[in-house]
Amino acid sequence: MNSTVQTMQNYFRHLRMAETANELPEFLRKAEKFSWTYQEFLEELLTYELKRREAKNAERRLKWAKFPYQKTLDEFQIDEQKSISSRQIKQLKELNWLEQQYNLILLGPPGVGKTHIAIGLGLEAIQKGFQVTFSTMGELIHLLKTQEYLTKSQTQLKRINESDLVIIDDLMYMAMDQREANLFFHLINNLYERSSIILTSNKGPEQWGELIGDQGITTAILDRLLHRVEVIQLNEDSYRIKYRSSIFGEKSVQS
Repeated sequence: MNSTVQTMQNYFRHLRMAETANELPEFLRKAEKFSWTYQEFLEELLTYELKRREAKNAERRLKWAKFPYQKTLDEFQIDEQKSISSRQIKQLKELNWLEQQYNLILLGPPGVGKTHIAIGLGLEAIQKGFQVTFSTMGELIHLLKTQEYLTKSQTQLKRINESDLVIIDDLMYMAMDQREANLFFHLINNLYERSSIILTSNKGPEQWGELIGDQGITTAILDRLLHRVEVIQLNEDSYRIKYRSSIFGEKSVQS
């Protein structure tokens, strides 16, 4: 490699175009082989740099999201869940609701695919450039209660507050005390009309007051969550029970 190419590579690195710097010799070989014009050469170079940057940004957003696992909406067994149609899934994938800052509430018993749909939508959002964070309700309450003295909690809550989409899994699976309810309200209030929220829960909003305890706080939370919302009720049998594995190497015998 001649010194001129190395000098150009250093220039690209100085301009924070490290991916292009590394691939420059290959681009020069292709340019010579295919007789690219100057315009074609620049277009190939810049397109490559932009694609690599977006791929890295998507990787960063995916790491930030903290999904417990990755399952796309294409993997969702729509034939097993009659409560939602393929047309509705397609509409959700378009993310118009996210751009309009609507919330989604996915209701139903354990194992019907609520978390799968939420994560699938989160993955779609990440691929389209949105910032996403995922947290279970238990993890979220822990973050809120420890933010005053744990840097890790402060960092994670900062990411949540800066997200375009916040997914809260297993909402209201446990009762809250007064302090927890207040902290949760302040978070929802901070996100209100700035971010979209996906909530999964096995209890409908009409039951949340029993677990929050304070009717005033419950009303304030619901007022913000339900202002612009789509509620999706999933009522089929649990996938996990229906397709459970057996220690005897047999599938479920459930009829």
